[in-house]
Amino acid sequence: MSVEMVLEVKNLVKHFPIMSRGILLKKEAGIVHAVDGVSFSVRRGETFGLVGESGCGKTSTARAILYLDPPTSGEVYFEGQEVGKVFKSKRRHEILRLRRKMQYVFQNPYASLDPRMTVADIIMEPFAIHGHIPKDKWHDRLYKLISLVGLEDYHAERYPHEFSGGQRQRICIARALAVEPELIIADEPVASLDVSVRAQILNLLQDLQSKLKMTYVYISHDLSTVRQICHRVGVMYMGKLVEAAETDELFDNPLHPYTRALLSAIPVPDPLTKITRIILPGEVPSPINPPCGCRFQQRCVYTKEHACVENAPELADIGGGHLVACDRTQS
Repeated sequence: MSVEMVLEVKNLVKHFPIMSRGILLKKEAGIVHAVDGVSFSVRRGETFGLVGESGCGKTSTARAILYLDPPTSGEVYFEGQEVGKVFKSKRRHEILRLRRKMQYVFQNPYASLDPRMTVADIIMEPFAIHGHIPKDKWHDRLYKLISLVGLEDYHAERYPHEFSGGQRQRICIARALAVEPELIIADEPVASLDVSVRAQILNLLQDLQSKLKMTYVYISHDLSTVRQICHRVGVMYMGKLVEAAETDELFDNPLHPYTRALLSAIPVPDPLTKITRIILPGEVPSPINPPCGCRFQQRCVYTKEHACVENAPELADIGGGHLVACDRTQS
């Protein structure tokens, strides 16, 4: 793997069994295909965006990468080290070392902070778990982190319920930074915030990236924020990566029919601008019983012209690092 690649995901699969209760034992009644063969890489110092409608597998991908939900199959490499092997080894010191380098910022700051702990306790808890900072320097590091994310020193003794949503997300970011990570996966970190507060958090993430040379995987369904913060973007549909490219290339030249429909839904703050919405027919298929061939075939107007009904198109580079999984663009 190239040294510039911090994260490399190869053919990642995550399935969730559906269990039905029998007379004596539970039986597997089906499988939810949450993630099916996702592959991408993230360069050092960049922000890679994962976008798609709700339920497409973005969060399941993130949790499988970090081994919060062990993947069904596939490989994840962080700086050349296979993540699955480290966790399967059950060697605590190696697992903690890897956890330090890869951190997660959850979508809901209300639910991801312990209401019984002060901000100081929340941020210093990783110091005690990982032991990477001498105890006599904990408070110095605490106040540096509080200042870094735009909070005041007196906030350290307050509890999460005393803060606004934007402030709570800053606390979550400070907690993630407490272990000095190299990669942060931010799972819709501004989804529950007001528009003005969203801009503040996005600017904070960009400032931290510049100061600390951070690498991000940014998950969102808000395409306007994705264009602002991301260097490259991958589009997911029903557990599959259907398109990936540099941000400007993807937004200016979308090739997959699903990507085009997704981008057409971006609101434009100008009443005089005429927007052509692409309304997709039908409904999203069930992830329990996905269609064979292309997952998008039942909603695509080009399906009858190509062989994608039976054979799923592979994600292929059509030039300049623009990857598309569509027979129409590859033929």
